[in-house]
Order: sequence, then C-alpha cells, then structure tokens
Amino acid sequence: MMKVNKTQANNQLIIVVSGPSGVGKDSVVRRMLQRDRNLMFAITTNTRNMREGETQGKDYYFVSKSEFERMITAGEFLEHALVYGDHKGVTKTSINRAIDSGRDVLLRVDVQGAATIKTIYEKAILFFLVSESKEQLLGRLEGRRSETSESMKERTATSVEEYTQKDIFHHIVVNKKNDLDGTVDIILETINLERKRAL
Repeated sequence: MMKVNKTQANNQLIIVVSGPSGVGKDSVVRRMLQRDRNLMFAITTNTRNMREGETQGKDYYFVSKSEFERMITAGEFLEHALVYGDHKGVTKTSINRAIDSGRDVLLRVDVQGAATIKTIYEKAILFFLVSESKEQLLGRLEGRRSETSESMKERTATSVEEYTQKDIFHHIVVNKKNDLDGTVDIILETINLERKRAL
C-alpha cells in the first residue's frame, strides 16, 4: 500500500481551496495556477462526467466508478468522499508528486476533504469560498446546464450544511460575481504573507 509523503521541503506550503458546489472553485484554482508559478496542483480524481471545457489530467482525472472503487480497495487515496452520487478524492500519488516538486501544493477539495487534509497536514492553510448571495450560487449552478431540478435541490441543501462547517477554515473569501481576479488577489496576498512568515 502506497504511503503518503508528509515530508515537505523547507517553507513549502499546503494550500486548500474549498467551498460549496457552484461557488467557483475550479475557476479560482485555474486562475491561481496561471498567476503563481510557485504553485503545484494536486489533481483530484473524479467519477462524474467531464464538463465542457475540462481536460483529463489537468482539471481532474476522470475514472469509472468501478475503477475508483478498485483504487479505494488498493489504498490509493489520501482522502475521498461520495459527493452528489459521484466519488471524488485526492490520490497519494497526486499529492506526493506535488510535494516532490518543491513548490507550494494546491488542493481543490470539498469540505469533507478539507477536514481530512487538515488532520494529515496540521499546517495546511484552508480557504473557504463563499458567494455573495444564495441567488448568485443558484445562478452559477443553473449556468452549468448540467443540473436537474432534483440535483439542484440536493446541492442547495448540501451548501447550507457546508456553510455550517466553515469554522474549520482559516480564511473565508467572498468570490464576487465578475471579479475573479479580485478573489484570487485576496488568496494570493494571504499566501505570500504565509510564505514570508515561513522564511
């Protein structure tokens, strides 16, 4: 069974971006990686269908449910959860590769995953993204055009539950509509302060 690498390079950060479904985690993470070359993304494995604009091995590793279950049995995951009927998780290989790069490690996980990462890497820095309003969050979900009325209800109810767990996070960041760079500015400024503290 593969072991997870807990030995980080000097001053290396573990950064977690989380938040409810539809809050814009994917967009924020993509922009962070574009703007900060000192970040290495630990790619999540997922069993849901690929959405328009997503790339296998860049946004996610997309696998079948049977393959995901095999990987669970083989002990390949650092953390995993069943989310809205699909499995998702971070493999030990993915995070080991990111840590071995020597760059700061960036993870995009759900709230359950963030809690698990925090127990494994006590110094991990956790960011929780929130929308400006419930209406904005619903608008983003509807904009995907991949949600049924039932899945919308489930995601909305889960979002309410996830908001109650925001106290486990170190930083709450509002992802304002049409201001992606403003959101990323706040996160990167915080990361740069943490880098200075680690020197």
